[in-house]
Amino acid sequence: MAASISADRILRELADLWAATGQEHDEDGSGVLRACSMTLIVLAEEGDDMEALGETIAALMPEYPARTILVRLGGTGAPALAERVYSQCWMPFGQRRQICCERIEITASAASLADLPSLLPPLAAPDLPVLLWWRSARLLGTPEYRKLAAIADKAIVDSSGLEDQKAALPMLVQMAQGEAILGDLSWTLLTRWREMLSGVFESRECQARLPDISNVAVGFAGVRPPVFAWYMGAWVANALSDAGVHAYLTWQPRRELTGRALRVDLTGGDFHVSLERHDDRLSVEAGCLSHFTNLPQPTDYLLMSEELGIVRRDPVFERTLATAARLAAASIT
Repeated sequence: MAASISADRILRELADLWAATGQEHDEDGSGVLRACSMTLIVLAEEGDDMEALGETIAALMPEYPARTILVRLGGTGAPALAERVYSQCWMPFGQRRQICCERIEITASAASLADLPSLLPPLAAPDLPVLLWWRSARLLGTPEYRKLAAIADKAIVDSSGLEDQKAALPMLVQMAQGEAILGDLSWTLLTRWREMLSGVFESRECQARLPDISNVAVGFAGVRPPVFAWYMGAWVANALSDAGVHAYLTWQPRRELTGRALRVDLTGGDFHVSLERHDDRLSVEAGCLSHFTNLPQPTDYLLMSEELGIVRRDPVFERTLATAARLAAASIT
């Protein structure tokens, strides 16, 4: 192995760290609790904002305490690996005892990526789920991704960073067929949208008008539909199909939308349902009724907080992904 580090050495450093931490807190009488519910492997690019990423990981730890292994890709030079270990601690309100998690940081050149699949498994916390947060868009779907995803129970990606959003869908279908459960933050950001649209048809009045729907339009910012717009249209199409309704589905660029905003319109005769983001609110209109609900801007923390709580296959996502890939393949958009 070209690496200058070993799993055994890192584990010894962790043991020494906890011995020193325990002694320090025994002396001041405050006490410390070592917490871990999973192993979180984060693969980040050299150009990532490491300060912001560190803050996101720190914010996630009280809810999902983990042994975090942060792999930082550090250029294209000769094979090289370097590491450091430390603890991240916080004190719950009203308590004197601190709760601490382990953090391992590994800097890897592109040439040393091949060493990671053998280095990382011994570093995982025993008998706990392993989640991989893959932040590198350029390496998504590559052999390097597949080898590292194979050591995880779940791999979380963000397809919005891919250059060709339409071509991303068949690649994501292949990734979802791997051993690791696939999570995509482009799907996660639609959770509130799907909840609100489902809630519209819980009313008897709107449910009675469901068969009238003949057209569904998904509006998006930009020129071509992003992956999450394909997801939204595919999910609506599947939900309507399950209800015996088959509507004409279109994706439409809208100049008034920016970023990851959407607008969804379901129409038929004089019946119209629409959903649209307005700053930090989601507006829902159904017939003559309108409703606003809070919809914070999607951040890595909010999206990852949802994804880390799901360590099982999501049949709705997998079906939506397959439908989106099929619709995209048949589309000239």
